[in-house]
Amino acid sequence: MPERDLTELSRVVREGVGRLNWRMRAERDRGGPSPLVLSVLSRLYRAGTHTPKALAEAEKIQPQSLTRVLAALDRDGLISRGRDPEDGRQVLVDITDRGLQTLRAYSEQRERWLAAAMAETLTETEQDLLGMAAKLMMRVADL
Repeated sequence: MPERDLTELSRVVREGVGRLNWRMRAERDRGGPSPLVLSVLSRLYRAGTHTPKALAEAEKIQPQSLTRVLAALDRDGLISRGRDPEDGRQVLVDITDRGLQTLRAYSEQRERWLAAAMAETLTETEQDLLGMAAKLMMRVADL
């Protein structure tokens, strides 16, 4: 059996994921947190406590930019900062319950939009296929 050329499929999947991601970000509440704030909160939720330096590296932003973001997050009670018990010179940053609530509210808002869009646009069979495709994409992403 000839080996399948996956180049075109890869392009279509990348474009579809990118456009959906862009649209979901566009649907966010304009008065809500910025994409950078959401990204920082999400990383702290998924990966746990970070030093500011590790967080800046993970987010691929300049430490000075992160300093401003962390100050605002701390002021709003969305993160906590404390000394590293093993190295008192280091500061550790973690998400607070309020930060987690903010992140969940944003996720729920996007999921409501997506559910409505799928209900309006897709047949039940297409919804089932999309669910299978999502599981496959997660499997590929976890390689």
